[in-house]
Parts: sequence; C-alpha cells; structure tokens
Amino acid sequence: MAAKIKTQYSCQNCGSISHQWLGRCPSCESWNTFIEETVHKEKPGEAGALSQMREEFRAVGSSKFHKLEDISETQSKQRYTTNIEELDRVLGGGLVPDAFTLLGGDPGIGKSTLLLQVAKGLIEKQENLKILYVSGEESIEQIRSRSKRLGVPEVGRIFLAAETSLERALSMVHEVKPTVLMIDSLQTFTSSSSQSAPGSVSQVREISARLMALAKSARVAVWLIGHVTKDGSIAGPKTIEHMVDTVLYFEGDGSQSYRLLRTVKNRFGSTHELGVFEMDLEGLREVKNPSSLFLGERSVPVEGVAVTASMEGTRPILIEVQALVSQSTMPMPRRVSVGLDAQRLAILSAVLERHLGAPLGVKDLFFNVSGGFHLSETASDLAVVAAIYSSIEEKAFPSDWLFLGEVSLTGELRRIPLLEPRLMEAKKLGFKKVFIPKNSDMNESTKKIPLQIERIEHLRDFKRYLS
Repeated sequence: MAAKIKTQYSCQNCGSISHQWLGRCPSCESWNTFIEETVHKEKPGEAGALSQMREEFRAVGSSKFHKLEDISETQSKQRYTTNIEELDRVLGGGLVPDAFTLLGGDPGIGKSTLLLQVAKGLIEKQENLKILYVSGEESIEQIRSRSKRLGVPEVGRIFLAAETSLERALSMVHEVKPTVLMIDSLQTFTSSSSQSAPGSVSQVREISARLMALAKSARVAVWLIGHVTKDGSIAGPKTIEHMVDTVLYFEGDGSQSYRLLRTVKNRFGSTHELGVFEMDLEGLREVKNPSSLFLGERSVPVEGVAVTASMEGTRPILIEVQALVSQSTMPMPRRVSVGLDAQRLAILSAVLERHLGAPLGVKDLFFNVSGGFHLSETASDLAVVAAIYSSIEEKAFPSDWLFLGEVSLTGELRRIPLLEPRLMEAKKLGFKKVFIPKNSDMNESTKKIPLQIERIEHLRDFKRYLS
C-alpha cells in the first residue's frame, strides 16, 4: 500500500507553516502568500553519500569543544584578501575562512561578475586556495567565456560546474575539497529533502541550512547569490538572512554605470560600509574617489543646489542635492522626492515654511539626490533646506560651500557625529567654506583643518547668506 502523501502550506514571505490554506498569514499579515508544499521525510540510508558527508563535516571541528584560551589569536583573525579593496573594506578586512555570505541584487546588476572577480583576486593572492563555482543559471561554457573576458587566471585551482541539485553539488565539494564555494543562485537549486518547487520556502530554507552546516563544520567559505523581490529585499523568508554571517546588497541605477555594494549584516565588521564600483567592458572597476560620482560637474554656481557629506560606515562621501520649487497648478501642491525619504522632506518643508516664511504651501517641490544616491542620515538636513531655499530665492550658493547639520522642528541646528572626517574630505576636494551647527564639538585636530567654518544656530541665519 502506497504511503499517503502529506502536504502543508507555507508562507512565501516569512516561512510560517499551516495545515490548511489561509488567505492572510497570521505571522507576517501578508495576503495570498501561502502555497502548497509536499512534506518529504528522508528514509534511513536514502541520502547515501550525503549522509556520510554530513558526518564528515560534523567531525571537522564542530564535534570537539575548545577552551577559549586554546584558540590562537592568529586563527581567529585569519582572513583571505579578495584583492578588491572596496570589497575587502565592506567585508571588514577580507574574507573569513568559514564565512557564509549572501549576495543579493537586481537581475543583470553584476552579481555573477563580482563573484568571478572575487575568485580571480583570491586565486592571485592566496597560494593553494581552491574555488568551486556552481551555477544553476548558466552553462560552464558561458561562465568560461565571462571568466576569460575578466582575466581570471587559468591555474588549475578554479573548478566550474553547471548544476541545480544540492546533493550533487555537495558531492563535488566532497571530491574537490575547495576553500571557497560559490553558489549561483539560491533560488535555482533543489534538495531531495523537499519535493517543493525551486525557490519555495522549504527548498530555500533547507539549502541554506545545509550550506551553513558545511561552512561552519568544514571551514569552507560559502558565497550564495540570492534573487531580490519587487521591493528590493532578498527573496525567501527572513530566516535565511539570520543564518548567514554577512548580507550584501549589490545595487545601482539601470541608466548609470556605477554600482553600490552595501552590507546590512556583518558578523565580522561594520554594517554601514559602502563599496563603489563602475561597470565597464572589462568588468567591475573600483571607484577610489566616490565623491566624484555624486558631485555635479559645472563651472558656475546654480540655484537650487547644495552639497553635503554623508558617512557610509567609515567613509565620508560628498553628495550634491538638488531642489526645484515652482508655482503649483493643482489644488494640492506636489512633493516629489528621489533619494530622500518623502516624510523627511515633508518635515523639512514645514520647518522652512514656519521659520523662514517660505511660500511652499502653494508651490510644487521636486527634490533629487545626484547619482541615484539615497540619503539616510539626518546630517544632510541643512543641505536639503539650503537647496530648497536657494531655489525659492532664485539665488545660488558658491560651489565650494558645504552644509552639515541636523534640523529640528524648532528650526535649530543640532550637532552631528564624525565631523572631522567629513571636513577632511571637503578639504581634499577643494571646498572652502563649511556650515555646521553652532554647538558642534571640534577638537584640536579638527580646528587645524584649513577651512572657513560658519557656525549656525538657527535657520534664520541663512537669510544673510543669500542677500
């Protein structure tokens, strides 16, 4: 008599499981996210070589405890350099030998290209290091063609495979014994432990769990590419991001050649670092001076423009913000914001109207951050206000002025953190005058930076600079 097939329903957003279909998930409250999945229980001896590999992985270090003092400092600090400075800084100083890294990004953004360039750098800088690159989306001929274009060295230590079965991929790991395993991509692989479709919650969760066990037990650095959803988050339940050590987002504007690599989770370094790359015919090229990407190229000052310095981890980046204020022809004036949270723009507009008498109640306001950059910290508030006020008054600020400061609802300016590196970056790029909050803390080294510092206590102080 055939065994009865058991099914369950899984939420594709959070992974919650139900024995019946639900229109709304009780955990994440998402609608129409439950799909039917078959429950498959692995029989004893069914996995064969995979079960044996699991035991071998567990035997490598994970089943034996160590005293804290017995772990050498050299071992705990060991890292592999990828020979890509932007990536090494984002990772916290290089690749940790047993790190499990998840890389997400839009289709065609360059994730596979980045992985091959990582393979190139690792091979060039580390002897005896072996890499296994397993793709579920491309043939080995396609990977070979791209690697040749990128100049990946053919030294016999990079192994390619076109496979979508996790069990067969792990068999290759058992045979090759690589130092680094690259999986492209998570949503294309399947495991025999689940009968669901590729990319479903059960498949994604099972594959991630096995790869995590591999990374931690056999000290294999695992790179995993993940697709993203329409809202820009990595597809699959959030439990995937909890499993991995590092979550990287590779993003960029389709009309631009540059790419931004952000880290939103990193157990081995800062979670606010930013790497900047530019895509050309030879692959991804590092941008050593990213401020040049986000500053306008003009010889004369233009109204409605201001420059600020945004901190991305330990790196200051100068950003140009642009505002256009025009007479509204609609009953309710429009507020269009690109690169800045719309709620923040609405607050700053209200502050301007209240404390500077700006007639924004009958004006359309269009705001943009140059280069497609997204401002997230409040240290850019003063530059936003300056750009809007400049457009209203139809007078331009000199192009070598920089604006730093958080604006409160009372119109007062509040101090910002990490003032010194922002001023150093401004000096390096030729800025002459910097506007900062009056109560900013400046140590001796900061005071020695050859810049004209203007301390502003309230937004009313702006009127004399545009007169």
